[in-house]
Amino acid sequence: MSKRRVVITGLGTVNPLGNSVPAFWEGMLAGRSGVTRVTKLDASQYDSQIAGEVKDFPGIPEAYVSKREARRLDPFAEYAVAAAVEAVIDSGLDFQKEDRLKCGVVVGSGIGGLQELETQHERLMAKGPSKVSAFTIPKLMVNAAAGNISILWQLQGPSVATVTACASAGHAMADALRYVQSGMCDIVLTGGSEAAVTKIGLASFCALKGLSTRNDDPATASRPWDEGRDGFVMADGAGIVVLEEFEHARARGAAIYGELLGAGSSGDGYHITAPQPDGAGAALAMQRALKDAGIEPGQVGYINAHGTSTQLGDIAETKAVKAVFGDHAYKGLMISSTKSFIGHSLGASGGIEMVAVAKAIREGVIPQTLNLQTPGQECDLDYVPREPRAAKVNVAMSNSFGFGGHNISLVVRRFAD
Repeated sequence: MSKRRVVITGLGTVNPLGNSVPAFWEGMLAGRSGVTRVTKLDASQYDSQIAGEVKDFPGIPEAYVSKREARRLDPFAEYAVAAAVEAVIDSGLDFQKEDRLKCGVVVGSGIGGLQELETQHERLMAKGPSKVSAFTIPKLMVNAAAGNISILWQLQGPSVATVTACASAGHAMADALRYVQSGMCDIVLTGGSEAAVTKIGLASFCALKGLSTRNDDPATASRPWDEGRDGFVMADGAGIVVLEEFEHARARGAAIYGELLGAGSSGDGYHITAPQPDGAGAALAMQRALKDAGIEPGQVGYINAHGTSTQLGDIAETKAVKAVFGDHAYKGLMISSTKSFIGHSLGASGGIEMVAVAKAIREGVIPQTLNLQTPGQECDLDYVPREPRAAKVNVAMSNSFGFGGHNISLVVRRFAD
């Protein structure tokens, strides 16, 4: 049985560079950083006092969700719904004209409603159990993002949440791809969302000693592959894309960003937080994605890397790319990290980065890796430093790797009928 073609027809995002796709894209091309000192809490006692916070978030448009209903959402779900609204508007979809039985939602999150959990725990400790909100569980559960998006448009296809740490959005999109390829769905809203820049979230990652402490210069703190990198920067946000069966999209005259060709996943089987030093698990995910897509390594022109700005992770991913792409890794393969602009939005990162990939291949511009001044030891590939690069890319890859050894790679082709 042949697989149906799957295309990307809508994009939506909320992230530290802006609350829309145009703001995000323009911010990257302008070389702006979305990383600042933390403002949502008093971080003066924290080792890391910087983050990629969502700023001036206007909320979900009231034409879709009332302010009263929005108050029943944790920020992570609110960001997801807002990004989904933008993606649906961008796609030109009218769900009243669609078979809702064949419209699904798959949205990942690494942590879910951490702010709500924190708020209600404080209320429990201060005022007792009778004062805990009845909306606590519906707000904090990881599937709240997918569930609320499904409810908004009364979609009755699969409604699923994926939880694989920083690979969550990538796995969500891989699952969505299968739903459309198999014929179960014609349309799936998919991606990821996160809002973990909270007191316990920031404190927990500080305790792991994985965060940058470049507190006096936040804008330069996220610096993948640079010799001065000292850890990743936490971030919040959401990225949602519309995946649609090709003939369905063409029949309604939809604009197409690109074609999602395949996905590959693997497990490191190594350590709960550290990557395999040789990047073997990451390499396996990339190899499986290429095989699934029917693409040879030499056809890939751009990789939107996991690129977190950690000492071990950046080297491991570089080794994995070399293992998969061989000589091509040094000749014609561009690599960059969206996280250099906004920090690491954990389970949302793959969704936001797919928005960046879709824009890059459609616009013919590869965003640079911000803050890469002097490549570190063993980091010797083309990471597109200093400025964006005009380049026609036919095939791109997006990588996401998560705590627990979860690896996912996705392959996207510039649309050609």
